[in-house]
Amino acid sequence: MNASAKYFHPEVLSKISHLELRARHVVEGFVSGMHKSPYKGYSVEFAQHRHYAPGDDIRHLDWRVYAKADRFFIKEYEEETNMRVHLLLDCSASMGYPEHPGTGRMTKWDYAATVAASLAHLLVYQQDAVGLTLFDSEVRKQLPVSTSRAFLSDLSKTIETSRPQAKTDVKMLFPQLAGRIPRRGMVVILSDLLTDVDDVIHGLQRFRYGRHDVLVLHVLDHDELEFPFSDRTLFEGMETIAEVLTDPQSLRHSYLKNLEAFLTRVRRACLDHRVDYALISTADNLDIALTTFLATRMHRQRAKA
Repeated sequence: MNASAKYFHPEVLSKISHLELRARHVVEGFVSGMHKSPYKGYSVEFAQHRHYAPGDDIRHLDWRVYAKADRFFIKEYEEETNMRVHLLLDCSASMGYPEHPGTGRMTKWDYAATVAASLAHLLVYQQDAVGLTLFDSEVRKQLPVSTSRAFLSDLSKTIETSRPQAKTDVKMLFPQLAGRIPRRGMVVILSDLLTDVDDVIHGLQRFRYGRHDVLVLHVLDHDELEFPFSDRTLFEGMETIAEVLTDPQSLRHSYLKNLEAFLTRVRRACLDHRVDYALISTADNLDIALTTFLATRMHRQRAKA
């Protein structure tokens, strides 16, 4: 296991029981690697030039201006402090898969919750504002946007005291949530999206209608993506009362075909409505989600420039 795994690998993170400590661990590893990353400096933007003075960091010299004016000028930057991110975390029953994760595995809920808490820590670290909404068929808990470090503890406690239990239903929920966000911001949806696709698409449209930047982190378990079952298996519905005892080999082809059709439709809808989308497996390192968020933010900033 490489060095980054100690920060990002689900097998390692599953051993850290407290969510806030887990999130700090992830962000510590992520930030420590930023100096090697093309994303370094993403939280600042150019403000103005000023004359060079002895002692200034020469890395900020603008050589293009020097070539034209034959004088040294320093590029000054200002931090962006008006970023407002709303984390929408799915706490429906299907997010509790697998019910008995075993050694080294995380449920979709634990994985998505860790990503949400890590993003919150990263945002507050960058002096941005972040809020949290837990949802299934309705809003279960909601924390307004804040830039306070104390908020991070409240966010972690709110998530830790919640467990996946009800059915997913976003038909009316997403439009309602879109209406509750008064100022333009960024909406990050962390969900398995296991509900009616038309309802999901309608909800995404509503967020975009409010001119929010939207990022969907589509979290699915490795089993759901690969269907690795071989022995005769009893499949139980997590949000419906249904049981099927069958030979998985007879289902695998049709299951994967339907899964691909589902994913294709979601991706196409996101593309059509300018919604950023990333499919993430619970077997993936968590820095993938953070890097996806960062790349999305940079892309949006450049598009607005």
